[in-house]
Amino acid sequence: MKFATPLVLYEDNHLLAISKPALLATMGAKEGEPSAAEWAKDYLKRKYDKPGNVYVGIVSRIDAHVTGVLLFARTSKAASRLSEQFRDRSTLKEYSALIPSGAKIRSGKLVDWMRKEDRLHRMVVVPEGTADADKAELEIVAQERLRNCQKVDLQLITGRKHQIRLQLASRGAPILGDKKYGSTDRYAPGIALHARRLVFTHPTLKTRLTIEAPLPEAWQPYF
Repeated sequence: MKFATPLVLYEDNHLLAISKPALLATMGAKEGEPSAAEWAKDYLKRKYDKPGNVYVGIVSRIDAHVTGVLLFARTSKAASRLSEQFRDRSTLKEYSALIPSGAKIRSGKLVDWMRKEDRLHRMVVVPEGTADADKAELEIVAQERLRNCQKVDLQLITGRKHQIRLQLASRGAPILGDKKYGSTDRYAPGIALHARRLVFTHPTLKTRLTIEAPLPEAWQPYF
């Protein structure tokens, strides 16, 4: 599987943030499979000439098909403190997506209940109270008409699997290139969903950090 080289966005003794390219999983599903975590370990090992194994703590994930900010911890203490922030939702996670130009979707908060449908190998929206369902909350904060599509800016409140993909698709606005959730539009490798900004508290300095990832080149023809 081919993918672009990740871009380092921020680095210190406690953190490593990269801009993840499309088609690169956060973690490899199988041993030896390429992943952003393995890339990060190799990058740190080579840069600092570290012997043996290099610690990289995974504190959040983004889908393999999605691009953008991905944060790793470089110490177990940082990993613990960052994981707590993601659990208590004190982080701010902002995304952008490209959807069909004819999609009719309004700005505002989207609330659904969703669960995994093994038979379909995807997530589905279900009625509130359904067994094994999780509440999914997402806010559309801005919309912009582009060439042959619309750009929507999103704030992810909860962090369910395929949440943004499902919540947009269930309202007739599948993300460009996302065939799993109904898109018929052609797109470059991956899908047109980008984790553009992550705001969190530094695990040791206690200051708020904002990490931003530039839009991928695949978006340029739409502007």
